[in-house]
Amino acid sequence: MATTSACCYRPLSAPPLHSRRGPPPQQQQLRTAVGGPRPRPSLQVAAAAAAATGGGQSVKAATDAEFFQTSDTRPIMLFDGVCNLCNGGVRFVQEHDPNRSIRYIPLQSESGRKLLQRSGRAPDDISSVVLVEKDRSYIKSEAVLRIMGYLNLPFPQLATFLNFVPLFLRDFAYDNVADNRYAVFGRSESESCEIL
Repeated sequence: MATTSACCYRPLSAPPLHSRRGPPPQQQQLRTAVGGPRPRPSLQVAAAAAAATGGGQSVKAATDAEFFQTSDTRPIMLFDGVCNLCNGGVRFVQEHDPNRSIRYIPLQSESGRKLLQRSGRAPDDISSVVLVEKDRSYIKSEAVLRIMGYLNLPFPQLATFLNFVPLFLRDFAYDNVADNRYAVFGRSESESCEIL
C-alpha cells in the first residue's frame, strides 16, 4: 500500500490550488465592510496624478518659459560637460548640423539641472545624454537616434535603420559605453560652457 508524505497531503474536500480565486472569505468580508477592493493605480495613472498636484507641472512650465520661447523651440542636447567622449560628440553633432537645429547645455550646469528635473530625472544624474524637446525628453539610445534625425544625410536614414534594433539591446550597448567613458576617453578639468 502506497503512503503519502505529509508535504504532499491535501484533503479531498479542499479545492485544487489552481481553482482558488480571490482572497480568503475573511479578507473578502473585511474589504466589503471598508468600501470594496481598492485596485492599485497603473504607473501612468500615478504619474498623471503626481503631475496634477502641481509639482511636475510647475517645474515643466517654469523651464518651458525659460528655454522654449515662440522664437526658439529648438531641442536641447544635455551632455556630460567633463567627458571627453561627450564633448567630442557635441563637436561632431555641430559639424553635421548646418541648420543649427540643436542647442547644447552641459548636464552639470544650473540650466542642465533644471532641464533634467523637467525631464523627470534627478538633477545630479549625469549617466546619460538627454535630448529635451518642447513636448518630451529622450534618454540613452533613443536620445542619440533622435539627435541623428536632426543632422544632415545620411544620419537620419541610419537612425531609421537602427530603430529596428530592440531598445533593450541599444540601451545595453549605450550603457556599456557610458559606464566606461571616463576610463577609455578620459575627462576634462572644466566643464564646457553652455551653447544656446
